[in-house]
Amino acid sequence: MTAVLTADQFIGRLHESQSDDELAKIQRYFKTDPGEYGEGDRFIGVRMGTVFQIAREFIDLPIDEIERLLDSEIHEARAGAMSIMDKCARRKSTGEERREEMFDLYLRRHDRINNWDLVDLAAIHVVGRYLVDKDRSILADLAHSEIVWERRTAIVATAYFIRQNQLDDTFAIAEILINDEHDLIHKAVGGWLREAGKRDQHRLEAFLESHAASMPRTMLRYATEKLDPDRKQYLRSLR
Repeated sequence: MTAVLTADQFIGRLHESQSDDELAKIQRYFKTDPGEYGEGDRFIGVRMGTVFQIAREFIDLPIDEIERLLDSEIHEARAGAMSIMDKCARRKSTGEERREEMFDLYLRRHDRINNWDLVDLAAIHVVGRYLVDKDRSILADLAHSEIVWERRTAIVATAYFIRQNQLDDTFAIAEILINDEHDLIHKAVGGWLREAGKRDQHRLEAFLESHAASMPRTMLRYATEKLDPDRKQYLRSLR
């Protein structure tokens, strides 16, 4: 009989892979000093590549155990939860019931998805893929949230639609977030506008013609990154 996987087993594996040297690197990378966006987040010092390797072994972790990982104060445990859900959502054999459970857990416990890396790990496949054939109005609700990580989920989830050549949601969410004050939103919106532009450059340029004057500089810079030098210079000059 197959042993039931647990959150405690996963966390135990993390502690086995802990490194003080890695902890110092992580704390600098994720800006955990007072006043920074990661203030108070607790890391134990496990390389993210190692977290993802362990997650592969826990891809069938029961949903209540995934929630226990999200409840952990250890950032790498929450990253593990997101990686498990992402890998499970990518797997073709994963059933609709499991996909719905993961989608519901992601939204219900967004309070524990509280850093950019956690959002980026799972929003595309756990949220975007689930919504590809469903009503997507929840993304507009998230885009209007006061919580930066929920707003980031709204734009990152649209990446799955871009891959299906469905661009409407990316531009719609970008328009909602066009005047957002957080730099992590500027980068995400600009980056996914850039990717949408690879599918339809004329639509991207039309969007930027309308909004460049009021867009944050970082957002505009990311959005125009892959355009021809002349078009890039022109659109950036509108700011």
